[in-house]
Amino acid sequence: MNEQNGSILMRVSNLSKEYVQRHPLTRSKVTVHALRRVNLAIRQGATLAVVGESGSGKSTLVRCLALIERTTSGEIWWGDVNLTALAKQGLFNMRRRVQMVFQDPTSALNPGMRADEIIEEPLAIQGIGTNRERRRRALELMEEVRLPAKWAGKLPMELSGGQRQRLAIARALALGPELLIFDEALSNLDLANQETILRLLKELQSAHRLTYIHVAHDLRMVEDLADEVAVMDEGEIVEHKTAQEIFMHPEHSYTQELLAASLSLKAIVEERRVAEFA
Repeated sequence: MNEQNGSILMRVSNLSKEYVQRHPLTRSKVTVHALRRVNLAIRQGATLAVVGESGSGKSTLVRCLALIERTTSGEIWWGDVNLTALAKQGLFNMRRRVQMVFQDPTSALNPGMRADEIIEEPLAIQGIGTNRERRRRALELMEEVRLPAKWAGKLPMELSGGQRQRLAIARALALGPELLIFDEALSNLDLANQETILRLLKELQSAHRLTYIHVAHDLRMVEDLADEVAVMDEGEIVEHKTAQEIFMHPEHSYTQELLAASLSLKAIVEERRVAEFA
């Protein structure tokens, strides 16, 4: 990655994450190496795609970057602040700057809360604004993600899948973060909703000067979205280049396999799209 093209928002140094599990048959302890000495620099204002098959470590990586999980070793730097060394209050304050949107909005949103309450909740937790100010902020964000403010009283299950994901995005934006992480956030949506929300995300990124990390298993989905692509396999980043370089000149055999698979899928999708409008 060429650091001259933008300042570095977050830097990851020799990051490792291990889990200790019980073997299902012997019940002996087994160490699972989810991340292995990952090094990564994330440019401010750019979109990084982290791609790989299930079990490659990509979701574990972004959960560590979002401060949801503690690392086993290594460091995560935000400017001159080592996030892995922060105590509870420091982590609480830092979470305002890094927010995450998950794959399944149904499980990520409280089913008993109204849309406006869901957006207001992080503001209330952080002690930001009065009730009236939080309510106004929630309505503004609903309109910004193309959810009519008149739907403020709706419960999540009264919304479609695409609308629920818009609500999750509005909630993530409530605290004014600098970095938004999307963990397979579009994979459960149909193609029409994917394309509509991708356009929305580009608009939001420009309006709020956001940095994005998109986790995906399908290179097709990030082809027109990412500035850079980091390819993960067995807990390691095996290739990290600009998106153009990845798609034009993939070097690692694993990247080549992912690209071949995504191109086959893309052809199938295009055939179906043509058939729908024939």
